[in-house]
Amino acid sequence: MLSDPLFWLAALLAIAVAGISKGGFGSGAAFAATPIMAAVAGPGAALAILLPILALMDLSGIWAYRKRLNWPVALPLMAASALGVLLGWLTYRWTDEAAVQLLIGVIAIGFLAHRLLGGARTADAAPPRRDRAWRLRNAGFWGSAAGFTSFVAHAGGPLVAMHLIPQKLDKTDYQGVTVLFFWFANVLKFGPYAALGLFTEESLTASLILAPLAPLGVALGVWMHSRVDEALFYRVIYVLLLLSGGRLIWSGVAGLTA
Repeated sequence: MLSDPLFWLAALLAIAVAGISKGGFGSGAAFAATPIMAAVAGPGAALAILLPILALMDLSGIWAYRKRLNWPVALPLMAASALGVLLGWLTYRWTDEAAVQLLIGVIAIGFLAHRLLGGARTADAAPPRRDRAWRLRNAGFWGSAAGFTSFVAHAGGPLVAMHLIPQKLDKTDYQGVTVLFFWFANVLKFGPYAALGLFTEESLTASLILAPLAPLGVALGVWMHSRVDEALFYRVIYVLLLLSGGRLIWSGVAGLTA
């Protein structure tokens, strides 16, 4: 694997996509790094190689947005992610990654259709409920679901977006929530990944070589975030949700019919 030039090309593309998404646009497209890497390294190796890099990106994001970390919104999501990570660990050997991808994709596209065709207009007429009880219920569901999909496919971004978009957060508050959530969820995954035997000498070597690129990708995303206004930011999030949902459906169907 490490002697294959195609692997390194795929790795560079995966890190660029994940870094820009994590650094500037709520991790909405960061999931794409996994199928890019899996195509040249296999699913398990892709998860193992990317986890240390994604965790380093999360730390870079926390530093970049340290003055805008929205703890009240992030903490319920973070707590719920622990349940999802535990479920992912317990069921990993029996989980069909293609089925998970298809499910996430259908949910993402359905949510987007609801927002654009009806839900967003309704929300404009009557602001959505954002009281503490509403946030806790939704954070519990979406946080645990995102923890699970993050564990099995590094694909929690679309589900976190479904919790955050209706709250109409400021773009940087939105970003601050996502960097906290994924930092916490990714830290939780290290022990279970090791217990499952996903880390190997080769995967750790690849992660070490690629690690210096992680902060660079995040820095580019932060630079882009600072130059995008509020309305355009949410349009980008919608587009990323559409693209990620469509790509997940495509990957899921292809995997199930292969």
